Order: sequence, then C-alpha cells, then structure tokens
Amino acid sequence: MLAVGDQAPPFALVDQNGLEVDLASRRGRKVLVYFYPKADTPGCTTQACGLRDIAGEVGDTAVIGISPDPPAKLKKFDDKHGLGFTLLSDAEHTVAEAYDVWKQKSMYGRTYMGIERSAFLLDEDGVLIAVWYKVKPKDTPTNLLAALGR
Repeated sequence: MLAVGDQAPPFALVDQNGLEVDLASRRGRKVLVYFYPKADTPGCTTQACGLRDIAGEVGDTAVIGISPDPPAKLKKFDDKHGLGFTLLSDAEHTVAEAYDVWKQKSMYGRTYMGIERSAFLLDEDGVLIAVWYKVKPKDTPTNLLAALGR
C-alpha cells in the first residue's frame, strides 16, 4: 500500500473527452486522485457531486477521478451531473493496481475483482501528502478540505 511521503505512481490515461491526460502535466499544483468503482451509481455520484460542490474551496488543487468505465460513460456521467473535473478511464486497471486499489471483493457470496474506493492527495512535486484507502463517498470532499487546511 502507498503511504504519505511516497512518490505517486505516474500514469497517462484517456479522459471523458477522449484526450490523454498525464499526471506529470499536473506538476506544480496539488492533485487529488481518487478511484471509484462505477460511474453514475449512487455512491460514486455522491462522491463526485460532493467534490464538484467544493470546487470553489480547493484553490488550484486539481481533481482527477479514475474508474474502469469507458470514456463515453465518463462523459455521460460528467455531463449529467456537471462535474467539471477530469475523469479518466482505467479499463485495464493498471493504474488501480499501481495505487493498490484493485482488490478482490465479494457480494452475495460471489467474489470478483474491483476498485476499492480510495483517494490520494499529491503535493506540487507528486509526493503523497494524504492517503485514504476504503474511503466513504461522502467523506472524500471533507477529507480533502481538512487536508488542505480549509
């Protein structure tokens, strides 16, 4: 598992608009990278809309959401809820594995692999300054504000 003080694993993924986004392009500003299981489900919508609602309070901090969903589904999610931040498609879950959030899960006696909802705050140099594994959807925005001292 990643910890505070670790360098964030680099990545380049396609966003909701079909454009490649490279984490290194965000250097020089703080970045919240959060992983969520599936766009437009109740928990993921709560989390994303909560982050949208505090956008005016996080200053220059960039917000990047990552899920296994294809870009077209991410675009629909963004448009439907007016999120206004970057959503990335990690269909092969390589970035989720690098951040140690691709986990075995179980539901109704069935086991499967999926995203463990988690969030990571990076400083301007890409170093982790806060790590939240198994975060609750409604806690992501409040955790971010607290970590930023707001």
